[in-house]
Amino acid sequence: MKSDPKAEAQSEFITAVKEIASDKGFDPELLFQAVEEALKTAYNKNFGSDAGEATVELNRETGAINVYATKIIVDGVPKDKSEITLEEAQVIDPRYMVGDIVRIEVTPKNFGRIAAQNAKQVVVQRIREAERGHVFDDYSRRNQEIVTGTIQRMENKNIYIELTNKVEAVLTQSEQIPNEIYQFHERIKTLIIEVKKESKGAQVIVSRIHPGLLKRLFELEVPEIKDGVVEIKSVAREPGMRSKISVYTTDENVDPVGACVGPKGVRVQTIVNELRGEKIDIVKFDDDPAVYVANALSPAKVISAQANEEEKICRVVVPDSQLSLAIGKEGQNARLAAKLTSWKIDIKSESQAAEEYAE
Repeated sequence: MKSDPKAEAQSEFITAVKEIASDKGFDPELLFQAVEEALKTAYNKNFGSDAGEATVELNRETGAINVYATKIIVDGVPKDKSEITLEEAQVIDPRYMVGDIVRIEVTPKNFGRIAAQNAKQVVVQRIREAERGHVFDDYSRRNQEIVTGTIQRMENKNIYIELTNKVEAVLTQSEQIPNEIYQFHERIKTLIIEVKKESKGAQVIVSRIHPGLLKRLFELEVPEIKDGVVEIKSVAREPGMRSKISVYTTDENVDPVGACVGPKGVRVQTIVNELRGEKIDIVKFDDDPAVYVANALSPAKVISAQANEEEKICRVVVPDSQLSLAIGKEGQNARLAAKLTSWKIDIKSESQAAEEYAE
């Protein structure tokens, strides 16, 4: 008995679709439905004038394709191709009555060739769309997470980084650390800050300056943070220059600052190296705003600190020799401390405070 080449090809198509769906992690039914919709469009374009509303059915097991025209039974002369007389309908089934819907098979003889061409195009297109959707959903869920990738190219001062599965991330100029030098094929860590759905697929926007990057780097390097023993309360950054991070723990046996610094400073040094030498001050959080502000002004030593809750300002006195250190170069240390604590800080030297008191 001779085999039917057409039937074999149809069966092979079904097998191929199921294998592709399995490999890509898709539901094969989505592909089959897409093929049916495409075949319906192809039928209406090429043969639609010969019948009413058409539906195309693809057998999920054999791959056989059948086209059916849907017509309504009327009493009298049909007005268009969507209608059929009661006499014609009762030839198909004597039980039909006026108003019933009749399905008539209208599969054209040469429809198989058209179907094959359309089916292949639709499967390829739908797989691409599904992959794009999968990438978008995956990276949308990973927003505010660190990703590591390889620098592939630079265009218009933007850096393009290849992530896993050949997904491309964009590090725009505004999200780059000032004066940071980037090298082709260099591995780099960035923070996902936005995922856009573009016509060509998902566009992942990443950052090197976001405070969240510093927070995530500490979560990677400090087990106590990952385990929840140490909590990051706040982060303040001036990217490429200096940062402050405040940490806290309820475990009396754990030093939160020491945990973040690590043995011989190895943990914080790893993060400093990743951020190309950005200085990082780790300070201990305190519920008392005066103590917290004093800690935030590290490495300067504080003689006294008084917090005014109404004005949300903390007045701090430091030794004369520590004033410039407390304020920092161009006010950076005081500015970062204020950003970290969310308090305005008024810093005076010991002699300035004494003069004010005398007056």
